[in-house]
Order: sequence, then structure tokens, then C-alpha cells
Amino acid sequence: MTRIKIVDENDIEIDVKERSEVRLDEIYRVSVLWITNSRGEVLMARRALAKTHNPGCWGPAVAGTVEEDETYETNVIKETSEEIGLQITANDLEKGPKIFSQGTYTHFSQWYSYKTDLPTEMFAIQAEEVAEIKWFTPKELWEEFRRDPESFVPSAKRFLPLLLGEPISSFL
Repeated sequence: MTRIKIVDENDIEIDVKERSEVRLDEIYRVSVLWITNSRGEVLMARRALAKTHNPGCWGPAVAGTVEEDETYETNVIKETSEEIGLQITANDLEKGPKIFSQGTYTHFSQWYSYKTDLPTEMFAIQAEEVAEIKWFTPKELWEEFRRDPESFVPSAKRFLPLLLGEPISSFL
């Protein structure tokens, strides 16, 4: 069983619970890694179909719920190794914003970024977590989102402008 940290509206730890016992109104922590390359492309991951949250949807290259004995940083390093087979250290990461998301699930997402020019075939994806990965140019990402917004995690409308530094309207 996986135990995760429950936090308050200020991201202060208030409890630890089995993941299966977390109520929809409780706030937890998620770490997110955005991977880009020198051509300005963004590596996106399609979530495995067996996932309980947003199966088959495009989202960040790596994302994971912070467990009891982890920090945002140690979680993103572990998840990067597990989900896409990339070995990174804290020195490789650039810390980004922490974003509060409230919808079906409520969580703080601490963003990190990393740059690499590895082709997708050099990553070792974990089939239980990730169905596929793909490099997108910003224009391709917006076109795919406009064509089929339901194929992205629900927070995509909010995170794509932050990630790409452009409002949605500039790509429509």
C-alpha cells in the first residue's frame, strides 16, 4: 500500500493516508517534470490506459504523487527513473512554479524542468504508467489540443499557456 502526504491550503503537511483512503476534498502533493530540447520541443507522455486518473490522456513527461517519505524533489527524481528510464539528479533540475489545482482531484503540483536532446527511442517507458511519449513543437501541441482537448489531462488548458509562455488564443 502506498501512503501519501495530505496537506492544507498552504501546503503544510497535516496527515498521511493510504492512497486509497484519500477523499476527493483532501489536498495532496504531486511533482511534475517538463522536459524540453534545444529545438524548443516539449516531451509529452500519454498516460497508460490502466491509470485511474485520466487514462490515455497527454500530460507532462513525468508526474507522480509524493509519498510519505518523499519530498517533491526526491519524488520527481524517482518517478523520472521509473516512468521514462532517465537517470537525473537534483543538480539537473530547474525548479519552477508550484501550482494549486482543484477539480476532480485537489493537489499542489511542484513543477521542475529539464533539457535533453535524447530521441524518444532512448527512453525506457514503464508500460504501467506511460503508453507513449512524443516530442511536440509548441505549434503541434496547440494544434493537437485544439483538435482534441479531451485527449489531454484536464489541467492542460491551464498549464499549456504557462509552459509555452503563450496564450491559447495565439495558437488558435
